[in-house]
Amino acid sequence: MSLIKSMADIVRPHRETETVAENSQPKIQIRNLNAYYGKQHAIEDINLDIYPGLVTAIIGPSGCGKSTMIRCINRMHEVIKGAYATGEVLVDGENIYAPDADPVRIRRRIGMVFQKPNPFPTKTVYENVIAGLRLNLPKQKKSYYDEVVERSLRSAALWDEVKDKLNAPGTALSGGQQQRLCIARALAIEPEILLLDEPASALDPTATLKIEDLLFSLKEQYTIVLVTHNMQQAARASDMTAFFMAGEDHKGRLVEYGETKEIFINPKDKRTEDYISGRLG
Repeated sequence: MSLIKSMADIVRPHRETETVAENSQPKIQIRNLNAYYGKQHAIEDINLDIYPGLVTAIIGPSGCGKSTMIRCINRMHEVIKGAYATGEVLVDGENIYAPDADPVRIRRRIGMVFQKPNPFPTKTVYENVIAGLRLNLPKQKKSYYDEVVERSLRSAALWDEVKDKLNAPGTALSGGQQQRLCIARALAIEPEILLLDEPASALDPTATLKIEDLLFSLKEQYTIVLVTHNMQQAARASDMTAFFMAGEDHKGRLVEYGETKEIFINPKDKRTEDYISGRLG
């Protein structure tokens, strides 16, 4: 049996309510998006609709622009010196690249979790969770912060494991717990969208499955975009999948996009099939 056919046994069963209805309104609409690092053209003419209540996975070989793409969604790309983007990213119809758009407000609406767990080394578990709130909503009552900490850690499926360790350093937790702590920190500011850039790549299989199960529950409240190089993870954890690939000119392009079960079991583009089956990478 080929690898691509065996994916039928890996793709998580999806309820009919998790499929994209014809009249679904995208949460994010990406239109003619191009991203650059100085003169280097990293991704070219990306057009993609991302839907609420779903996990959308972005897969593809190294260097195809996956991480660049999601950094453009919350305007983190331009933080890199010399980097910029053109085109439109619409969130609920609002172009976040409009001249009067406020990047700080945008990043409050769109949280991000990075590949390597990065809790603040000098802060406790408690202070890690509310670090963003301290900046955006200072001088709140302790009872308010207490409520946010518990709610965020519960949402990140971490509360029961750390409720007696809130004053311990965040870095004292295991790798998987640190990553869920970073997810809790992102959730504390109550974003509408959650971007995850290979959040389980540094974790063991048990911690990875906890992250995947967490995404399955969080998508009821958030629009989630997941970058992953792990085909099995994309098949298990996502509802929609976008396959990116860079050509000989090194520009990343969207090759194919659709429901995960179709992408993995019945892809329309041979390059997608070759990548999923391991013949391309």
